[in-house]
Amino acid sequence: MRLAGRLLLLLGAFLALGGALTAPPALAQREPVLVPAVSQSLIEVRQGFTGARLLLYGAVVDPDSGGRAGDYDIVVVLKGPTAPVRIREKERILGIWANAGSSDFRSVPSFFAVASSRPIEKIVDERTAAIYELGTNFIQLSPSGQIDPEEQARFASGLVELRRRQGLYQENPGGVSIAEKVLYQARIDLPSTVTTGSYTAETFAISRGRVVASATARIEVVKAGLEGQVVTAAQRWSFLYGLGAILLSLGMGWLAGRLFART
Repeated sequence: MRLAGRLLLLLGAFLALGGALTAPPALAQREPVLVPAVSQSLIEVRQGFTGARLLLYGAVVDPDSGGRAGDYDIVVVLKGPTAPVRIREKERILGIWANAGSSDFRSVPSFFAVASSRPIEKIVDERTAAIYELGTNFIQLSPSGQIDPEEQARFASGLVELRRRQGLYQENPGGVSIAEKVLYQARIDLPSTVTTGSYTAETFAISRGRVVASATARIEVVKAGLEGQVVTAAQRWSFLYGLGAILLSLGMGWLAGRLFART
């Protein structure tokens, strides 16, 4: 009921906006308006965290049609914090598994999920999908160093497949439902191994293979409880935290030595 109320309020606001925008004669066709919302803008990771399910919803309204939307596809892309990654390839040499090669990537999303109203290949062409990263095959990993393009593509494919098996990269064609050509909603699951930090939820309204509207919402994933306090202390008072860790290690070592000496 709470979700239905939110959606009705959101739709009412857009209808009012559409009416205000269409009051004067339009000199040129205007693009639709898209504003996303999320069920949780803050996710707290505590001890025993098993994951979370995010609901991303909103409405798309065409100002030139009195607040009613046309036939649009909706694609939602949720990205986690990026970080540099080195991926290594192992090869069996004389019966021993050894590193045979590696590749570096400067900007790898820790989490990446795409939900769409239809399969991506039926909504846009590959060029548009690559521009907006509409799929795990189109993630811009920013490789570094000089390496053969085919080798680079193989390492990138291996990285994506590895994170897909870990549940960190997801694709859900048909995962967005659209009601009355105006309201949409999608659900994306965050695994328990999700990285803390700032997440961006990008929503795209697409018509006839062209992105006609887009908007972004932000989600914060933070550590809470004792773990969160330890992380906060380490970040704010790094010197004292490091000194305390050293003193604690020395104390534990001294105590262990005393106990073993008595035995």
